[in-house]
Amino acid sequence: EVQLVESGGGLVQAGGSLRLSCAASGFALPYYAIGWFRQAPGKEREGVACFNTKDRATYYIDSVKGRFTISSDDAKNTVALQMNNLQPEDTAVYYCGGLDGPADVAFVTIHQAVDYWGKGTLVAVSS
Repeated sequence: EVQLVESGGGLVQAGGSLRLSCAASGFALPYYAIGWFRQAPGKEREGVACFNTKDRATYYIDSVKGRFTISSDDAKNTVALQMNNLQPEDTAVYYCGGLDGPADVAFVTIHQAVDYWGKGTLVAVSS
């Protein structure tokens, strides 16, 4: 059974930083893809970034490029999202999602094409 557990959310002032972590377990294949997604109040969920553990490929949506970095710690089976220069519009519940096997990171992000979801962690950015 695949389990994804997010941690690291919280309240931060605009311009601050947070690091989210997604602990993954139970994938059947040696490689998998993990994406970060967010849902702001009153808005639809959107993909933010994705990491493919096979070829280390990454993808970011335009609004977070240069501010967010997605990375993997293979020894710990975690995928982190380092978020710098946070802005109020980044306020949302952030979810990690995953799927077995290598994947097209852009496709996974844009189409939220994952099979498993974590429960989410809240990121709140004050102005």
